[in-house]
Amino acid sequence: MDEKTLRTLIESGGVKQMQIIADGALFHVDVITARQGAITAMTGKGSVKTWSTLDAAAKWVRSLGIGKVQLDIARWDSQQKRLLL
Repeated sequence: MDEKTLRTLIESGGVKQMQIIADGALFHVDVITARQGAITAMTGKGSVKTWSTLDAAAKWVRSLGIGKVQLDIARWDSQQKRLLL
């Protein structure tokens, strides 16, 4: 889901919960909706939107008007190097 669609969904009250999920050294955001379940935030080009720091991901979520988020750091490894594909 791209940011424009996500903002529309938030404004309409369709978001139940948001999660910041760590995977290796990167963070991404999952949006939980009543109808579709978990949806990952995507860039405008269709790839997963990621951040290299927790505060950057949290600032983005806050810029959407969301003040509460669940954090999943089970797979976080701050020492892992990012894989370039």
